[in-house]
Amino acid sequence: MGSLIWDDQGQEYLDLYGGHAVISIGHSHPHYVQRITEQVNQLGFYSNSIQIPLQQQLANKLAELSCLHSYQLFLVNSGAEANENAMKMASFVTKKSGFIAFKGSFHGRTSGAVALTDNPKLIAPCNAREDFYLVSLGDLAGVEALLSTNTIAGIIIEGIQGVGGIQVPNPGFLLGLYQLAIKYEVKLILDEVQSGYGRTGRFFAHQWVEGIYPDLITIAKGMGNGFPIGGLLLSADFHASYGLLGTTFGGNHLACAAGLAVLEIIESERLQQNALVLGEQLMDALKDIPGVVDVRGKGLMIGLDLDRDAGPVRSILIDQYKIFTGSASGKTTIRLLPPLSVDWNQLHSFVVALKEILAS
Repeated sequence: MGSLIWDDQGQEYLDLYGGHAVISIGHSHPHYVQRITEQVNQLGFYSNSIQIPLQQQLANKLAELSCLHSYQLFLVNSGAEANENAMKMASFVTKKSGFIAFKGSFHGRTSGAVALTDNPKLIAPCNAREDFYLVSLGDLAGVEALLSTNTIAGIIIEGIQGVGGIQVPNPGFLLGLYQLAIKYEVKLILDEVQSGYGRTGRFFAHQWVEGIYPDLITIAKGMGNGFPIGGLLLSADFHASYGLLGTTFGGNHLACAAGLAVLEIIESERLQQNALVLGEQLMDALKDIPGVVDVRGKGLMIGLDLDRDAGPVRSILIDQYKIFTGSASGKTTIRLLPPLSVDWNQLHSFVVALKEILAS
């Protein structure tokens, strides 16, 4: 329940990783379980060939909590699928095929998404794209040089890089990307798959920067709290004709019931505010621990770099202290993505455990 899980021997663990930021409202929340149970007892699935009122309800609630009332919602099953459709829409509109992403990025494991992911081990020969480019995070000049070739359909960037080690884009850089996208008439895609849904203390991480209105926003992970669901938010400039976007399972009855439950709990239990307050408190506490050389992030999306390999430290946390944490692409980085419902006593127990491990 909540931030606690148990193994098959009954051993209790504190989950500060949330399955890659998927567990947003906590494990087995009663309202979430009730919503899904009631829905499956009524109707579990039918195709998008009929009208599904739950989809509109989910879209309305998402617009209310995110304050993005002018965006349209297309429902899919995962973050990778959301990113694929975002790229497709950008390419349809611009009539171009090139894309820019950033070093350290992770956008998914499907064909186009993995081609924009900064991990050569994941890219098979059939995924390689000659007009897909990786630029250093913060390098506006490098981005503009590529845009000037007039071959680029879109720029895709994570609100905060997750797998890359919780790298927070500079506000000026994000604003600069937005301005360049307008100047060169390309589409800006904000990948909020991991950084969205209140995790950073704002509904979307890019909302920490004033004046940015992405053309496309992709969402998943915490959207369903474990039930597979993803989404693509399209600005009012997009007019998708019938049949242009399609999905068999996306936006099904159970997925929408799960998605609505998540939003209702985030709102009623003020989990976005909890993430903001406890995130700041946790980062302040971590900065004072000898052996921690850097702490960064927003809300409850936190990365900390150690003065040593993080792997053995994470193993001790699991084996001796029964605390789950996450890894990142850097060997010295620990990634924290706990449920937004976590409390301070639970976070403090991690601070104490980490201090003891690093001291020993």
